[in-house]
Amino acid sequence: QAQLVESGGGLVQPGGSLRLSCAASGSLFSIGAMAWYRQAPGNQRESVASITSGGSTNYADSVKGRFTISRDNAKNTVYLQMNSLKPEDTAVYYCNADVWTTSGGVATMLSSWGQGTHVTVSS
Repeated sequence: QAQLVESGGGLVQPGGSLRLSCAASGSLFSIGAMAWYRQAPGNQRESVASITSGGSTNYADSVKGRFTISRDNAKNTVYLQMNSLKPEDTAVYYCNADVWTTSGGVATMLSSWGQGTHVTVSS
């Protein structure tokens, strides 16, 4: 079974930057689309950015021009570079990936989630 582990969260002042990482490991043979979501206290989880296996990206309007998603397929890792951070970016950030595994010759895709990493933007 595959696992996703996020890192890179923390406390940063408004206008600052952080880089989140999410590495997939375990019994997998391929990863499809990867994405970052976030959930602020009292809010629903929302999509922040996504990237296909081919590198096509999509962003929420609220982060366009400030955040950049990228991936290293050789390392099964997705990154989120966050610049010009605002207090409203404060949330728990979750990694999501379409992980393909095989069993008995049958390929199965499972949408997998990481445990989340806290990002706090405050002076």
